[in-house]
Amino acid sequence: MRKLRSAWRLGAVRGHSGRAVALGFGLAVLVPAEVRGQEQQVDMALVLAVDASSSVSTEEFDLQMRGLAQAFRDPAVVQAIRASGDLGIAVSLIQWSDGRKQVKAVDWMAVRDEAAAQALADEIEAAPRYLIGGGTAIGGALKYALRQFDNNGFRARRKVIDLSGDGRTNQGARPADARDEAVAQGVTINGLAILNEDPTVDSYYYANVIGGTGAFVMTANDYESYGLAILAKLIKEIAGVPVAWAPAPGPLSAELP
Repeated sequence: MRKLRSAWRLGAVRGHSGRAVALGFGLAVLVPAEVRGQEQQVDMALVLAVDASSSVSTEEFDLQMRGLAQAFRDPAVVQAIRASGDLGIAVSLIQWSDGRKQVKAVDWMAVRDEAAAQALADEIEAAPRYLIGGGTAIGGALKYALRQFDNNGFRARRKVIDLSGDGRTNQGARPADARDEAVAQGVTINGLAILNEDPTVDSYYYANVIGGTGAFVMTANDYESYGLAILAKLIKEIAGVPVAWAPAPGPLSAELP
């Protein structure tokens, strides 16, 4: 619990409402990573979208991937998965930079117990950096992430995109348009804003990036604190806690103070 409390000191939730979650304990059952020829029902399908643009150094990129891997090895994340329902979750990871550069780095995997979470963590940790350089195209990243839900072998009660980044869009499609498209399809977008480059990027995420039922923004002051922040964020979004209501679909360009 000390680690989780630290994460909350490092990460701030932007929103209007919230409630605590009781994380369940117990033994979990191994679920095959993929069921060929039919859709496997899960409680949530989650796309992790990792910033690999020019503003992210090799060390900073490694901190993101290592932080995600360590989070899925944390017992609290497995407890959150069990708290979300009886069917487990499915997870995929993409890397993104400019409007022409997105790639699936970790294919869909089903996770219901500690062993499956460990296997996913190993895949994340072993994934190379496929993209080096390029602008910041959040709209393109969201559109690419949304397409990952198509024909992925899973039928999910909830669909969530978890986008992390340290800057505002500087090219490509408007994030608000991509967000509205995702929300119209029943997908929630949550954001983790890394404040090392722009201390107000969380306001930009709140106004232009997140959307859907219970959507929220959390912050990490820098990449060194990303690991603790992403742990807290995954626990909240996997367990399905309605932390904040996101803006309704429609053009949004103004930032919050």
